Amino acid sequence: MSFESFADFLAMGKHGLYVWTSYGISLAVLALNVALPILARRRYLHDEARRLRRESKQ
Repeated sequence: MSFESFADFLAMGKHGLYVWTSYGISLAVLALNVALPILARRRYLHDEARRLRRESKQ
């Protein structure tokens, strides 16, 4: 499939809204699949360090 111009490429034969929305949602899901475990690990390590500090004081 060839396009006459960049605007035609973005329009994707009048299906551009669906195509680019699908790409955006897919990218967001992939980003969340990377970010959420990293944030959860950081939160877990922080909570464990706090718990160990609290237990060592007693």
